[in-house]
Amino acid sequence: MSNTDAPGHELPGRRVTYLQIIRLGLPILIGQLGMIVVGFADTKMVGLYSTEALASASFVNNLFNVCIFACVGFTYGLTPLVGSLFTQGRFRSIGSLLRNGVAVNVAFALLVTAVMTVVYFNLHRMGQPAELLPVMRPYYLIYLSGVVPVALFNVFAQWAYAIQRTRMPMWIILGANVLNIAGNWLLIYGHWGCPELGLTGAGISTLVARLVCPAAIICVFAFRGDYREYRRGFADGSITSEQWRLVGHTSWPVAMQMTFESGSFSAAAVMAGWLGAIELAAFQITVIIGTLGFCVYYSMAAAVSVLVSNAAGLSDRRLMRRTAFSGYHILLALATSASAAFIFFGPEIIRQFTRDPAVTATAVSLIVPMVLYQYCDATQINFANALRGTSKVMPMVWIAFVSYVVVGMPVTYLMAFTASMGIYGILLSFSVSLFLAAVLFLAYFIRHTRRNRKIS
Repeated sequence: MSNTDAPGHELPGRRVTYLQIIRLGLPILIGQLGMIVVGFADTKMVGLYSTEALASASFVNNLFNVCIFACVGFTYGLTPLVGSLFTQGRFRSIGSLLRNGVAVNVAFALLVTAVMTVVYFNLHRMGQPAELLPVMRPYYLIYLSGVVPVALFNVFAQWAYAIQRTRMPMWIILGANVLNIAGNWLLIYGHWGCPELGLTGAGISTLVARLVCPAAIICVFAFRGDYREYRRGFADGSITSEQWRLVGHTSWPVAMQMTFESGSFSAAAVMAGWLGAIELAAFQITVIIGTLGFCVYYSMAAAVSVLVSNAAGLSDRRLMRRTAFSGYHILLALATSASAAFIFFGPEIIRQFTRDPAVTATAVSLIVPMVLYQYCDATQINFANALRGTSKVMPMVWIAFVSYVVVGMPVTYLMAFTASMGIYGILLSFSVSLFLAAVLFLAYFIRHTRRNRKIS
């Protein structure tokens, strides 16, 4: 499709674009904040149970971040495809595409589950404290069981986001979060006659919540009246190799990008474990606090991706840029707010997660490097999502590989061990990889949306 800059299509004002992004992004933000609350609650409840449980949760959670982000990233390939069809009013085609999206994403999630099963049998080879392995193993297996449900829910969530129905997944996520926190309270400590299961109880609670989410969103899709045309397309459509290739073409580069990014953080968690249980526990607390920034940035960037995909369906290059940079302005404001929260309230937040003074002191020392990478993180999230909205996702693979694997992981090791900066160096290294990714995503988005360039 050539770039005609949408002749006859009036470019909305900057204020209108801001409002569109906020309107779409706010329900996603609320859902993300709900997930942050659950993450905070999980970490606090586990941390107050024991330092060993907190350190074990840190390692397993960060290890699984790789596969969870890979599966979630794979579902993101649907957003630009559905968003473009939605702009053109092709609702039955969306339903057919969604059917193929479900099939290919479940297949991908099963593949990831198989890989993580192999990792399970090699946990003892990963250099973690030996006393933590008996705590890690049952939690790992429970977490493994939730990979496919996470992928299935996110397929339908991306469909809902792309058709601008962002509130429905929000309510489902919030309901599951309440269930998760209640389950934690019952099963970690053994309240109301339930068994005291510690970290295993937290895993069971999370798994139940992850099973509820896809069940709920599929029920809404199946029975809500205004989704009738999508259901007809889903029922009448067939699973074809052509649509599998179409979904895979936009999905696997995003999945690889998120795999490389989350993999660098998981590698950092492994390195933190080499330093000891105290450092690993402090790393977990810092990561969960830093997730506050990531999830807030992602919510608005997801709205940017949807609106950029709508503009791509109209072949409107100027609107694509207007949307991306309006979103960036919003994310810069959010990064400033997050940084201020970390600086002024960080020590108090950290004390909510642990009673161990050594863990508290170590985590407090990591606030400054955590704040340093916020603007880089906001920039790379915004323009990665803007690029995703254009469907021009192949460059995301090499950008992420260079930024997070070729540069990020070695820099993490060098700063932590060669430069003897320890856990502080691990956190500080994130700024290097995120800055490089931010610059490359921004440059490629500008290149792709320049005048006289084709939008394919």
